Amino acid sequence: MATTRASKRRRLNGNELKGKEEDKQVEQIMETGTGKTIEKLSTGENKGKSPLVVFAHGAGAPSSSDWMVRWKGVLAKALNAVEVVTFDYPYIAGGKRKAPPKAEKLVEFHSDIVRKSMAKYLGHPLILAGKSMGSRVSCMVAGGENIAAAAVICLGYPLKGINGAVRDEMLLQLTVPVIFVQGSKDGLCPLELLEVVRKKMNSVTALHVIEGGDHSFKIAKKHLQSIGSNQEAAEDQAVQAIATFISSNLDER
Repeated sequence: MATTRASKRRRLNGNELKGKEEDKQVEQIMETGTGKTIEKLSTGENKGKSPLVVFAHGAGAPSSSDWMVRWKGVLAKALNAVEVVTFDYPYIAGGKRKAPPKAEKLVEFHSDIVRKSMAKYLGHPLILAGKSMGSRVSCMVAGGENIAAAAVICLGYPLKGINGAVRDEMLLQLTVPVIFVQGSKDGLCPLELLEVVRKKMNSVTALHVIEGGDHSFKIAKKHLQSIGSNQEAAEDQAVQAIATFISSNLDER
């Protein structure tokens, strides 16, 4: 099940410009460690280029987990990505198993990865994606300086904190298109609460619900049998919804 809601205020982009100006955009990319800013005038030549996807893992498992490896592959194929970049946050890199810090403390490291990747693929649209905590940090990064994200993909956004607090501050600040993929039985993101937040967001948003899915989209066998489906088919539908949303928003740039 997928729903899309138009924003109250659309992000300023090339569609609001006329004539030749419609195809022009200035990209600023900060080179890591040098402090040097690269400015590249992007014209219509860049339209249709394969997107660059930077994909962040969740709090409890690194980028090498089976879940991340599988979704990296399906996103690469569905989006025809020039590359899907994955990485490990410092607290879990190299086999470490420390408790994750607050999401805000991961933004600088995450942004550094994004800038390096952007510098490697100049002119390619940037898509930020993340699982759970990684999606929350991705939203924070998308709102940062010199990060020209075209869209954000949130796979299991953790809207509710452990203490029950609603973590919607960054979502309400976003102007970048966002698609949420959520399991209907995900306790960290009640769908009715997410709908309230989406109505307040300024960006274009979409929601695809995996019926019976938990926080990692896993569906109980009994539920699959009752609907005559399987896990792969349910996730394939989610991937198709993502591809449709990203394609439509890239076409508007």
